[in-house]
Amino acid sequence: MKKLAFLLIAFTLVLSACDNGADTGSKRDAKGHLQKVTVMLDWYPNAVHSFLYVAQEKGYFKDQGLDVTIKMPSDTNDPLKLIAANQMDIALSYQPQVLIARDENIPVQSFGVLVHHTLNRVMVPAASNIRSPKDLAGKKVGYSSIPLEEAVVRTMVKENGGNPNKMKTVDVGYDLIPAITTHKTNAIVGGFVNHEKLLLEKEGHDVRAFNPANYGVPDYYELVFIANENKIKQHPGLFKKFLAAADKSQQYVKKHPQKSLAILLKHEDKSSPLNKNIETKSLQILLPLMDEKNKPFAYQDPDSWKKVSDWLYQMKITKTHVNAQKAFINLSQN
Repeated sequence: MKKLAFLLIAFTLVLSACDNGADTGSKRDAKGHLQKVTVMLDWYPNAVHSFLYVAQEKGYFKDQGLDVTIKMPSDTNDPLKLIAANQMDIALSYQPQVLIARDENIPVQSFGVLVHHTLNRVMVPAASNIRSPKDLAGKKVGYSSIPLEEAVVRTMVKENGGNPNKMKTVDVGYDLIPAITTHKTNAIVGGFVNHEKLLLEKEGHDVRAFNPANYGVPDYYELVFIANENKIKQHPGLFKKFLAAADKSQQYVKKHPQKSLAILLKHEDKSSPLNKNIETKSLQILLPLMDEKNKPFAYQDPDSWKKVSDWLYQMKITKTHVNAQKAFINLSQN
């Protein structure tokens, strides 16, 4: 990872040198053209991304002078890597991953929140005798190749009064659902309440889901908007315009969820087809978690960043105690 960070930084510096010119903050460039902006999703298109496709179809991006192209990653690490290398303007990522990247000196920064609360859950069969995280001691827990997930479940078991050292974690890759349905593991961590839980229930597998935020894990932002830190400094107006369009679009999604899902479904990826009923339920779960009442759209709480940074360092996920204040910027207040 250290070598990767070095290469990314070197590449970023080279490309940044070519990216000159002050940000005018105008809606279009000097010739009246729309500004081209690339946005990379965190995963294949699904309910949480509805606002992006609504903004495209309704012209909200164009109203801000932006010509937005939405791309899907071929790998879950693509958003961070391509943002660091200035090959993508904006991406969706996760609050802990931003801090982990900055621990590796990768110059990414969050400029807004999309989902304000964690969607991650520890799931166990509803018929099992696992009634709380402490009962996972002596059990097998499947996780998706991410050390962060191990830290999540260990924190939960310890906070609940169990012994995490008696728990066995098993790397099951992306096969979270098969791991629990075939009884390869007694539980899984890393599945989302608005996705894996719904799919399991659809297939007739009722599960009990434990929220990490109730058991010692900071209630981290599940999805954030990220960009190259240097690009944000050079062109803050570009990102403010993106947020303005996203805000208007998200308000439309809240008022017209079914119409918004209809727009989303037109953009489903052929390799990952969407189920309308699942996405409808997913959006119902997501909308309250995407809304921070009495705060501006995409507002980030400094205390949230500090708590997550402290926890990551405590759990030895980051080697350094990352400066949380530099990991994000609230553009609506700048």
